[in-house]
Amino acid sequence: MDKTSRKPRLLTLKEAAKLIDGLSEYRVRMMCIKGKIKYHKFGNKYMISEREILKYFDEIA
Repeated sequence: MDKTSRKPRLLTLKEAAKLIDGLSEYRVRMMCIKGKIKYHKFGNKYMISEREILKYFDEIA
């Protein structure tokens, strides 16, 4: 299965933080609030596209 046929996956702050070693839920939340990564907010829950967070760290690496 190639990348274009995969369904986008939304992650909670906790799940997103687990993708990157050394990243905390707090830091992911701050990245969202400061506009560094795009997110969706459902009530008080932040949801981040898996592609979005991986893209961000690929660009700064």
